[in-house]
Amino acid sequence: MADKTVVTTEFSVRYHETDKMGIVHHANYLHWFEVGRVEFMRQSGFPYRPLEEAGVFLPVTEISCKYHASALFDDAVEVRTWIDSYNKVRLTFAYEVYRLSDGEKLVSGKTEHVFQEAQSGHVVRMHKTYPDLHALIVERAGTTP
Repeated sequence: MADKTVVTTEFSVRYHETDKMGIVHHANYLHWFEVGRVEFMRQSGFPYRPLEEAGVFLPVTEISCKYHASALFDDAVEVRTWIDSYNKVRLTFAYEVYRLSDGEKLVSGKTEHVFQEAQSGHVVRMHKTYPDLHALIVERAGTTP
């Protein structure tokens, strides 16, 4: 089995992401997961835009999020993103968010997605419909589905 590809994305907490106490509102971590996922896909060679232009969507079917510590306004944070599992139809990304100043883990979570044909809404079996993309995902996931 090959190593999983892990992509990191760094940014600072923006004021509008915090509450009156300067703590990041819990829902914003889900946005950060999306930032990490989009960057993972871009760096891994299958960015969202061309995928959607080819007629394939990746709707979210499940989300989990565990909060470990609070992020504060202006903290520099890092989102680590990787493929947790892939079975030719479903793709699950895993995420961990860390504060860069002390390395503390703030949040961990997963999002599950299904490959869906844009026009019909039918599930796409990637290994049959898009074998090159399937091979790339398997390589990035570090596993064989």
